[in-house]
Amino acid sequence: ISEYPTIIRLIHRNGFKKESYILSVDVGTTSIRCHVYDKEAKIRGSCSTKVVLLYPEVGHVEMDPDDLWKGFISVVKGAVQDAGIQMHQVEALGISTQRGTFTTWDRRTGVPFHNFISWQDQRAADLVKSWNRSCTMKAIHGAMKVLYFVTRQKRLLAASLVVFSTQHVTFRLVWVLTHYTQVPIDEGNCCFGTIDSWLLFKLTKGHLHATDYSNASSTGIFDSYQMCWSGFLSSLVSLPLSIFPKSLILINMITFMADQQAAMFGECCFDVGDVKITMGTGTFMDINTGSKPHTSVAGLYPLVGWKIGSEVVYLAEGNAADTGTAIKWAQKLELFSDVRETSAMAYSVSDSDGVCFVPSFSGLQAPLNDPKACASLMGLKPSTTKSHLVRAILESVAFRNKQLYETMLRETRIPITKIRVDGGVSSNDFVMQLTSDLFGKKISRPQHHEMSCLGAAFVAGLEVGFWRTREELKKLQSADDEFSPQCADKECTGSPNGEYVPILQSWERALRRSMNWYNKP
Repeated sequence: ISEYPTIIRLIHRNGFKKESYILSVDVGTTSIRCHVYDKEAKIRGSCSTKVVLLYPEVGHVEMDPDDLWKGFISVVKGAVQDAGIQMHQVEALGISTQRGTFTTWDRRTGVPFHNFISWQDQRAADLVKSWNRSCTMKAIHGAMKVLYFVTRQKRLLAASLVVFSTQHVTFRLVWVLTHYTQVPIDEGNCCFGTIDSWLLFKLTKGHLHATDYSNASSTGIFDSYQMCWSGFLSSLVSLPLSIFPKSLILINMITFMADQQAAMFGECCFDVGDVKITMGTGTFMDINTGSKPHTSVAGLYPLVGWKIGSEVVYLAEGNAADTGTAIKWAQKLELFSDVRETSAMAYSVSDSDGVCFVPSFSGLQAPLNDPKACASLMGLKPSTTKSHLVRAILESVAFRNKQLYETMLRETRIPITKIRVDGGVSSNDFVMQLTSDLFGKKISRPQHHEMSCLGAAFVAGLEVGFWRTREELKKLQSADDEFSPQCADKECTGSPNGEYVPILQSWERALRRSMNWYNKP
């Protein structure tokens, strides 16, 4: 590359310095954060800025690409300044990004044709539903089952079970190419990309249109078995492969990683059976499945965790989209003023007074997979207080955790070796303890919650030799808070204690009533 912008050029001038650092940026759904890490993985400087979400129509969720780029540049400069260092002391730049959020832009000018379409966007819900019910999909499922029976290739079994989701890029991109006439897909000048591709294109001044395996595998258009874009899927829904990033690369001194995979790496979940739960805007539960992708029947998604050298590590993931969203919604309603109050509020009452909350502002994901479900509060009474409402909301987070965990156990049949929990919502002791009780397992919460940033820093640091081995990274982990199940009987088997059986049953009944709510009559 003949020309780099200032940030990249300064990273390369890395000759004479007193001490070196790793710079890491996490581009999340609600904020962009940058940290400067030293050799002990301690944060030496930080800067953050908010991401402004745009809601032009009901169900549409967007971000301005230029605002995102300006925010990225500002937090990098701010973190370096806050650390009191100079840019030439930075050995590498790690970048983790939210997944499934994309835009398209002009290859020649770099100007976006439209805003980023967020992973939370529901504009393609009807399209997804019609495709999942179509005769074409039934025929594909049938044909793939026959081929799997003959060949026993797991990728054919995966194809026989594939169900489209609004969280995957596929049909949101189909919607864009159908409705936005300004996107010139036939002229060879259109670039499609998730946030990592867009940032890389900007950082290299248009020289590179590329992505990494972890982000590519999260789009729904990537074949994790063949490690390439799926020609079959793209032709099935009429997506031109010419607009996709041509190469999947790890660039020297700059590494990109999808946020949940980065969090998994930051948690040092390097072994098969390691589980990571990130509770942020949404909940993402990932299990390390080793060197083979997992084939799911209930909505767990096979992902590339990371590819370092020749090693490829796969994950299976389930998610609930509205964890932090529900808590912020409750705060806007002034159920509490400070989120740190919520755990004490939940503990101040013995139960939720029969109130059930269904956290599905963006539909329901695995194992129910209903994009038309609504968020709801049921069982309200004159005796219901704010504390009861807060407890019901926090309980719903743990209940969805239990659903995902049971699905993961049932589907993967992999013995769980450890469970580590991070993300902003993990700071809530009530949610953590209830999750441990419902799992019947010990769960650990690191003192450092921003694991996506740390994971991207770890990968970048390993790439340039800042850290040498993964064992060295494990030793850098700070002391954890541990939550052990407090069961009524002394043996915890993973089933809830008697206290929560009727509460769970009521909540599951509320869940069923919330499903298919937005379906057109």
